[in-house]
Amino acid sequence: VALSPLSWSLCAAVGCCVLCWCAVLCAVLCWLVCWLRWRHQQRLPATKMQPSMPGGVGFLKATIDVPDDAHVLDVVFADSESAQSFHDDNGGLDYHIPIEGGRGTMPGLKVVHVAVEMAPIAKVGGMGDVVTALARAVQEEGHSVEVVVPKYDVISYHQVEGLYQDGGFNHGGTFVRVWHGQVEGLATTFLEPENGHFWRQCIYGRGDDHVRFGFFCGAALEYLRVRNVQPNILHCHDWQSAAVSWGERPNNAKVAFTIHNLNYGADLVGRAMATCEVATTVSPTYAREISGHPVIAPHLTKMFGIRNGIDQELWDPSIDEHLPQNFGPEDVVQGKAAAKRELRRRGNLADVDVPLVSVVTRLVHQKGIHLIKHAAWRTCESGGQFVLLGSAPDPRVQVGGTVPCYLLLCCRHHVWAVADYWPRWP
Repeated sequence: VALSPLSWSLCAAVGCCVLCWCAVLCAVLCWLVCWLRWRHQQRLPATKMQPSMPGGVGFLKATIDVPDDAHVLDVVFADSESAQSFHDDNGGLDYHIPIEGGRGTMPGLKVVHVAVEMAPIAKVGGMGDVVTALARAVQEEGHSVEVVVPKYDVISYHQVEGLYQDGGFNHGGTFVRVWHGQVEGLATTFLEPENGHFWRQCIYGRGDDHVRFGFFCGAALEYLRVRNVQPNILHCHDWQSAAVSWGERPNNAKVAFTIHNLNYGADLVGRAMATCEVATTVSPTYAREISGHPVIAPHLTKMFGIRNGIDQELWDPSIDEHLPQNFGPEDVVQGKAAAKRELRRRGNLADVDVPLVSVVTRLVHQKGIHLIKHAAWRTCESGGQFVLLGSAPDPRVQVGGTVPCYLLLCCRHHVWAVADYWPRWP
């Protein structure tokens, strides 16, 4: 493992561990500061490392007794025992080394997502899908996950299980009601301020989104404080919840910040990049594309491109409860045919044997609306059928224009399942 300006190698096992440290720049007095996952009752003092080679140049080592109930060793390197010494703490994340043979288990983390979208109850773009799918995946790894979202008046409440009000608190000159429920198996908290910020019959598009979501970020942090929620990780998403990153964090939580789309709110994104511990974006390709942006470039060491995945429990056609007939590789033809018949019935499309093109997207300039419109015309001119599922913040796009095919407000599961062709938009 290459570290700058130092490198190390470690062999850790129950009983003792030996740590070797190579001083690349010079041989200095080195100390090893260790915590056993920061929670173990036995706290190890700073340990001076000794030369492992004649002459005292090169590798240094230290031997440490490891309790048999330890499961991980957390390490920080320093050049002296003084608090003012030079520390190598992996950018504030420390180094974490699993201990083989320990009977302890890795304690789960408390992860809180603060987001303004969550599929399927309040979704406009891909952020909503990622928030839900990522939270479910982390929960399946054994961690405790909570999602905090605004309580919009346009939420699909029939998809929220066990919704109930749980008091409230004062913030920003108004009373904020707290609601709890389950969404796709996730503990979800809804914040409803009585100032009406989220009683707008929409998620975006009223001209004061920066005010509304700035208020929401402050309310989310206040909720965590007054309810004594102790997260280890706060995960915020795009400019809308970026302010969580520089707010007053409970439990000294670390912040993960995900950039879904850098086309909006760059100033807020830049501030979040500067204050978060780690940042991710939706793919390695997009990470490279935005790496030169002025708000990203100074913080590239904390940026990781992680390709968005798909929740196979929700989207696997062999078990998808939204489809009229489940199918897999063996009966894909029959399954798609059944899904097409149902979609055409709902949309009053002719049940004929012609190609069907599907598009699911937000209708914004970045997605290439002119290309979508062109594809719709050409598909229909050629005798095919074109299905578009999406919405636009611009009412001229939402209701304007004339295209000789049906624009269906229908279930995404049907649209994805029936398509013969999937155009991929920018």
